[in-house]
Amino acid sequence: MSRAHADLPLHYGQVPAWLYTRMGKLGEAIVEAVIMEYGKSALLQRMSDPFWFQSLGAVLGMDWHSSGITTSVMGALKHTVNKRSKELGIYICGGKGKHSRETPNELLKIAETTGLNGELLVRSSKLSAKVDNTAVQDGYQIYLHSFIVSNEGEWAVIQQGMNDANGMARRYHWHSPGIKSFVEAPHTSIYGHNQGLILNLTDLKADTTRDGVLQLTKENPDMILNEARQLYMPAHHDVKAKDVNLKRLGSVLAVAHEKELMDVESLLLLEGVGPRTLQSLVLVSEVIHGTPSRFEDPARYSFAHGGKDGHPFPVPTKVYDEAIEVLDKAIRLAKMGDNDKSEAIKALHKTAMRVEETFVPNNNFEQLVQKERNESWKYGGRTVFGKAKPPKNKPDSNQLSLF
Repeated sequence: MSRAHADLPLHYGQVPAWLYTRMGKLGEAIVEAVIMEYGKSALLQRMSDPFWFQSLGAVLGMDWHSSGITTSVMGALKHTVNKRSKELGIYICGGKGKHSRETPNELLKIAETTGLNGELLVRSSKLSAKVDNTAVQDGYQIYLHSFIVSNEGEWAVIQQGMNDANGMARRYHWHSPGIKSFVEAPHTSIYGHNQGLILNLTDLKADTTRDGVLQLTKENPDMILNEARQLYMPAHHDVKAKDVNLKRLGSVLAVAHEKELMDVESLLLLEGVGPRTLQSLVLVSEVIHGTPSRFEDPARYSFAHGGKDGHPFPVPTKVYDEAIEVLDKAIRLAKMGDNDKSEAIKALHKTAMRVEETFVPNNNFEQLVQKERNESWKYGGRTVFGKAKPPKNKPDSNQLSLF
């Protein structure tokens, strides 16, 4: 994948501090888990996939379909991941508004410490922005530009534009290895001062790459967009049954609430984790370990930690905190050579896929959402409007069945 985009309803407003802090912690843990298991290149590939990125935002408790996911997720990740960039080998630059204009300076500073070609990275940043903002005349004005680069020179770009006329935002994704689809052999790597691989597009052999990217800006915008992987999110705020793969969601709930479906080893390693937290961990596990085809319904991931506006239900902060704690502990143990707990978390995703093969959902989607809302107060449920409260009337037990 070289380039893709997503269309999202414009949302305004601030993310409350209680959610932003948690987003940063869980996002950092997910980033570290992906790097540990699959490597930095895999993380950048995921970041360049609009479906995966939207699913990440949903599992972090942001509104599952809105433009605010982009700004909030990238801001939270920049705040936490950059504190550990030397350790993780990932640097996040830019951001929204004035922060986007700092990207060149940030890239040059990174180049000083990594041995990367800073001028080339700056050029790549500016060209990707120019293509999406100027060459593709689609009515969207770029206001966010995030440039994610590894200490080996591979990069991804996530940027977003707004169109006030139609009330939509469009997010664009780039991944440097994929640019070879436009020209031949765009990458030449050389070694820096024992600092890792350097992406060297200034080499004479890379002339076609620079020319190819410039040529891309002259292409017919419609053709470019048709070749890109596209994600279109609906205008409605609430999560509807049609937004979710009910078979996949049902298998997640089954694994979380019917422990006999789990293998004994995983069950013992996750002993003490309640069903509601397991539900979150199954979806977090899929974000870390799932293949691209698993992210075609980003709304499903909102069933991990809800959404800040209460859709599909308030954010269960106690569950959120326990999920962070479990994942953090798994990562810490893995660093010491004990992979059992991280393998148990990985097994949650595998088990859900196995259950999914024979799972048949019923028509209780609305009842499921209402159940989560009714019980939200038990788990420290919160939205931007305040803390969740117990329902005034005791819910009918017949309305609490799962799939």
